[in-house]
Amino acid sequence: MMNFYRSINTIKALTFDLDDTLYDNSMIVEKAEEEMIKTLQGYEQLRTLTISEYFAEKHAVLVSDPEIYHDVIVWRIQTIKSLLSKTNIPVQKFADVIDESIACFNFWRHKIQVPESTHTLLSKLATKYPLAVITNGNVDVNQIGLGDYFQFSLRGGEHGRSKPFPEIFELACHKLAIPSHHILHVGDNLLTDVNGAINNGFLACFINIYERDILQLDDARCVPHIEITQLPELDNLL
Repeated sequence: MMNFYRSINTIKALTFDLDDTLYDNSMIVEKAEEEMIKTLQGYEQLRTLTISEYFAEKHAVLVSDPEIYHDVIVWRIQTIKSLLSKTNIPVQKFADVIDESIACFNFWRHKIQVPESTHTLLSKLATKYPLAVITNGNVDVNQIGLGDYFQFSLRGGEHGRSKPFPEIFELACHKLAIPSHHILHVGDNLLTDVNGAINNGFLACFINIYERDILQLDDARCVPHIEITQLPELDNLL
């Protein structure tokens, strides 16, 4: 069911979050990280590395560089580099180890089952509206078969600070050449997607995958323009 919480301007374009908005992302990242750790354990000096040690290192990297979280790819690379610096692996081999482990992560990260309903919806919407992606993650839409629907894909870090910060929304607006108040951003996160969209002048569509009333959710700081529970409900915009 589509709920309306705010009066809405004419929609002239849509931007989408990726993870848990266009497909179910549960356990995908966890599996990718497990496989990446196994790759790192293949090196004698990291044979006993545990996932909790990896996360402790990741946190330490964040503490030393608090802005690094905007780019999840750079953060992951720096974490591995930091782990390697505590071993006797020669510095000149770091790049090879990083490349191998990141390639492993990316392979598993893109093992995503995109529902047929998502393809159906996007192909219909793309005939009527320009569509684009604004993500804080590192999924490449071309690798999961969604690239043809979108005019471009923006990623936190690479294209400015991550959602909910302004740069990435402003860039999307500029690239679409459509005023922000005519762009509907669709996402599952109340803070990064809904707050981010509204604070940057976009229309916001919240996909409520939590099976709870929006007002009961911890991150409910402001209500979206539209709330849906399943992506195909956006059919109503056609």
